[in-house]
Amino acid sequence: MPFEENDGRGKDRPVLVVAREPGGTLLAVQLSSKRHDGDREWVAIGSGPWDKSGRDSWVAVDRVLRLHEDGMRREACAIDQMRFNLVRHRLHERYGWT
Repeated sequence: MPFEENDGRGKDRPVLVVAREPGGTLLAVQLSSKRHDGDREWVAIGSGPWDKSGRDSWVAVDRVLRLHEDGMRREACAIDQMRFNLVRHRLHERYGWT
């Protein structure tokens, strides 16, 4: 998704898609390589092929984004089930999702 600053940098903000809604929209949470140690609003998922530099990543669970698949510019990769379950568990704690 585009950066909120809308400053013309053309850089996309990485997200992790966590669900597909019946109408076809996607629910996603923001990914960041900025450290968020000890912040319950962020889930550490480590490093993986989604970051070419091999940096550790964090997922923000305090804001869920609704996206249209047509608005997504590219797909990086899928995360493994263990990491996805960490995010899913925190979303369940915060929002009661099943």
